[in-house]
Amino acid sequence: MTTTLPVRRSRGEPPASPAAPARRRPPGLRAWATRAPLLPALVFLIVVTQLPFVATLVISLFDWNSLAPDSRHFAGLENYATVVTDAELRDSVLTTMLLTAAVVVTSVVIGLALALLLDRAFFGRGAVRTMLIAPFLLVPIASALLWKHALYNPEYGLLNGVLNWLGLGQSDWISEMPLLAVEASLVWQWTPFMMLILLAGLQSRPADMVEAARLDGAGSRQIFLYLTLPHLRRYLELGILLGSVYIVQNFDAVFTITGGGLGTANLPYTIYQTFYQAHEYGLASAAGVVVVIGTIVIATFALRVVSSLFREEVSRG
Repeated sequence: MTTTLPVRRSRGEPPASPAAPARRRPPGLRAWATRAPLLPALVFLIVVTQLPFVATLVISLFDWNSLAPDSRHFAGLENYATVVTDAELRDSVLTTMLLTAAVVVTSVVIGLALALLLDRAFFGRGAVRTMLIAPFLLVPIASALLWKHALYNPEYGLLNGVLNWLGLGQSDWISEMPLLAVEASLVWQWTPFMMLILLAGLQSRPADMVEAARLDGAGSRQIFLYLTLPHLRRYLELGILLGSVYIVQNFDAVFTITGGGLGTANLPYTIYQTFYQAHEYGLASAAGVVVVIGTIVIATFALRVVSSLFREEVSRG
């Protein structure tokens, strides 16, 4: 049996006190400490994006023509009523919807075909992938200029050169089919974007399920219809939503190829005309706010699709 001897203190030495617990920061202070490095970026984002939007929102409530600044007055929601009822703006909204739908659907279909091609192993796949991605890396205005002068030009364009070589005559592509000319240039530019998203979806497909289906006697068509397409549903939704967000706001192709003429003026180009040529600041701002609200609605759905994709990947892991 062991006994513990008391510790002897020297005279004048104060009694030992228990160790004081470490001081902890309050949860709110701890949260702000972790977010503090992000504050400069947040302030910059607010200054660059939110303040101009608030200014646009305020201007949209005024009847303001820069050629007659003295007649500026508060108009309330009259500009928004004009956006809804004006025939030219309605036509531009319809053109925007047709342009966006045609480009997105065609880009998704071609992108899916290219993604299925690149999902297979073959010699030179890396070089082919790089060449297919190249159109998406071009500056949009450079891409539009390439199509306008190198392909569509009626005198020295590549398309008319091929037609002459085949003995089929010439065609003025921009004058005869203006909207189709703009759509073709945008499809060429945005197909690589869709291809990359769908290729990522194909490479995340469970290989054991495909192998099991092949062992059960399923053919390539059945595997595509019953395994590949259901797996790619989220990726198809993401590509369609993101493509719609960007193509709705497209200005470069319309401005460069047709100059907004021949029935190709979409909503961004009409806003440009209203603001810089008609000098109707209030009306142009109201149309811009409508575009922003529509884009936010589409982007909200896109973010939900992205979050669901992340949740699926986490659940698989």
